[in-house]
Amino acid sequence: MDAYFNGVRKRVPDDFAEWLTPHVSVAVSIDMHRGHLDDGPDCPCPAPRARAIVDPINTFHRRCRALGVPVVHVKTVLRASGVDDTKGYPAAWRLTFPITVGPIPGADNHALEGTPWTELVTEVAPTDLVVDTKKRLSIFYPTDLDFLLRNLRARTVVLTGGFTDCCVLNAAFDAGNHDYRVVVCRDLVRGTNEELEEASLKIVSLHLGLVVDSAALLAEWDSRRRLATSVVR
Repeated sequence: MDAYFNGVRKRVPDDFAEWLTPHVSVAVSIDMHRGHLDDGPDCPCPAPRARAIVDPINTFHRRCRALGVPVVHVKTVLRASGVDDTKGYPAAWRLTFPITVGPIPGADNHALEGTPWTELVTEVAPTDLVVDTKKRLSIFYPTDLDFLLRNLRARTVVLTGGFTDCCVLNAAFDAGNHDYRVVVCRDLVRGTNEELEEASLKIVSLHLGLVVDSAALLAEWDSRRRLATSVVR
């Protein structure tokens, strides 16, 4: 199959077999919750570009489940007291966002436990797994995701969700630092804008793993699964 290397579509070399093997892969969706995706004026941390990928991610996850690839939803949930953030050590974005994107009126309510903002917008099937202890930009800190992935016998994480230039990029770096194979579905992530999305995906392809189209990945998984089944027979 093809992937995108520094923005250029090329054939994936055979050395990347582990990146494309379905039985060691886990689909990880990042922060597709109302705190980013709600279209109301009080949305605490709007990610409007990501609203367009809710249905495509749902479709991707349905195919993952059919192929036996586990689906994990990771979301940010902060203690209602604020001790994890505003009343502890405030996350850096709370200081940078007002300068770079302008003030966000509801920012103090972002991801607070017990509020509607932590509700996932994407579909969650009974077989899916949810990690809801993300407190900062990385899906691995301070969550039990690494513990979960190792118990799933995972080698490859397939990332979708938002933001491409923030949590997805952090997830890709941390996954690589944990020695997982990294795959990012370029059509199933969204960021601040197209420029930063493109730059982030180039960084992933330069340093961390594969940037792919989700349809191509699903086709590759299906082909490898069929081949494995035929060999067993």
